[in-house]
Amino acid sequence: MTHPHHTATGDPTGRAAEPRSNGPESRADTSRLEIFQMLGWSWNITAAKKLTQGRAPDGVIMTEWWAGMLNLIGIDAEYAAQVDLSEPLIAATVPTGGILIIDGWHRLCKAVTIGLPELYAVVLTAEEERVCRICGGEEPVAEEDMAGSA
Repeated sequence: MTHPHHTATGDPTGRAAEPRSNGPESRADTSRLEIFQMLGWSWNITAAKKLTQGRAPDGVIMTEWWAGMLNLIGIDAEYAAQVDLSEPLIAATVPTGGILIIDGWHRLCKAVTIGLPELYAVVLTAEEERVCRICGGEEPVAEEDMAGSA
């Protein structure tokens, strides 16, 4: 079973990590490609950050509800203790229904640890999610293609 991870391309450790910076958590830093993978799905987090830069959060993540998922994510506890909880998470509207956090697992871990009940998130639309998705899922089938295949 493939475990979710958040890594930079070329990172030989495959260790989960969010970008570290000296300023605000480098939402515009494009010096490396960040990827989040969950089972057979993966997303380009660098692209997601570009799409959401400056956007106000439009969702709320209930930390207790998501806490159980942390067991599936490789978390660097030292880094999680230092993250900025004011930066919103990024969640994707996935084709199979619902949403999935694709950026911010270390922030979620810190929030759960300190007992913070909720975090804000920017939720990608279905179209934005598709732009950021690297693999997984099927391509949408156009109506005219469905009609011609009968």
